[in-house]
Amino acid sequence: MTTPLNLPAYETIALVLQGGGALGAYQAGVFEGLTEAHIKLNRFSGISIGALNIAIIAGNAPRKRVARLIEFWETICQPSLGFSNPFIEQSLFNLNDTVRQGMSFFSAMNTVIGGQPGFFRPRFPGPSLDIAGEPGSTSYYDTRPMKETLERLCDFDRINSDELHVSVGAVNVRTGNFTYFDNSRIALKPEHFMASAALPPAFPAIEIDGDYYWDGGLVSNTPLADVLNSRPRTDTLAFQVDLWSARGRPPATMNEVSDRIKEIQYSSRTRLITDQLRWTQHLRVLLSHILKDIPADVQSQDTYCRLAQELSSSKRYNVVHLIYRNKPYEQHYKDYQFSLATMREHWAAGRQDIRDTLKDPTRLAMPDNDSGFITHDVHGEEIERSMNADKP
Repeated sequence: MTTPLNLPAYETIALVLQGGGALGAYQAGVFEGLTEAHIKLNRFSGISIGALNIAIIAGNAPRKRVARLIEFWETICQPSLGFSNPFIEQSLFNLNDTVRQGMSFFSAMNTVIGGQPGFFRPRFPGPSLDIAGEPGSTSYYDTRPMKETLERLCDFDRINSDELHVSVGAVNVRTGNFTYFDNSRIALKPEHFMASAALPPAFPAIEIDGDYYWDGGLVSNTPLADVLNSRPRTDTLAFQVDLWSARGRPPATMNEVSDRIKEIQYSSRTRLITDQLRWTQHLRVLLSHILKDIPADVQSQDTYCRLAQELSSSKRYNVVHLIYRNKPYEQHYKDYQFSLATMREHWAAGRQDIRDTLKDPTRLAMPDNDSGFITHDVHGEEIERSMNADKP
């Protein structure tokens, strides 16, 4: 058994999960690695497949969470058409990248034609292109199996208890506004998690309290700001697990063009958001230092001082960033390439990446710099080195 890590006294330890469909098994592997290290998470925020992973985690007792994640992923990665032996499939995958691409394409087409058990199924008859219907039926697939899976694997009373802070992001179809469904404000139901994962036009909008919602990834696929801007502010360690890399090589084929477009679109300017949050926290810390030089009686009477007190903060934030690394044989359909062998590979990659990350305990240290904000972009540094090595 792994020896528990001696963490600093963080008030919030968060898991932040991006959307990315079938790639989400990588996030499950990261969670298993955090569980092995006895890191007790108390804050979760997710979008799309990240929201579904969070539902499984938060909806179960700690000792059951990894087992329930395994059950969830083994349910939704079964082939809808034909028969699949993951051991034979894995053996074929190991031959070479060309075989792997062919097998992956076959698996992705299986998903397109037949859907995924316990997740979504094709509409029959399909959606009409010229006859108006309800917003909840305008999609190529029916996601009612997803609701059945969530209800079977999750305890929503536990999700809505005071045990954990949970939020998931979605987009209001009518207004275009982004919103977080947060269990500190409302009782979360299966529909809230389904709404976060309702990516059009494949999946239908989900009705909640008379409004319809789509996948939060349409606006922002990275919910880090939701965690770091929470009130009251707390010393926070956030594990941010992304499935799309903003960095990448210029594409050499049309398939690579499609893949690169998705990476840029769904990485959601993670570095820009992180830089903005770092600068905002720097200003908060600066205000707190300035206020120390102002007499207390002046602070209590001056309007601008009182405003500065509300805006200032001496809290500290550490963001440990993990990014799934694209494989040479993966194509633009990797986010809907559901197969047991690929799922297990993604899972193992996430588990190994967090294990490697936690080998250096300094990455978890409380920030002691002027801004009170630090990031560890472990894979970004590796990708940057790799890209530079390829330059002539």
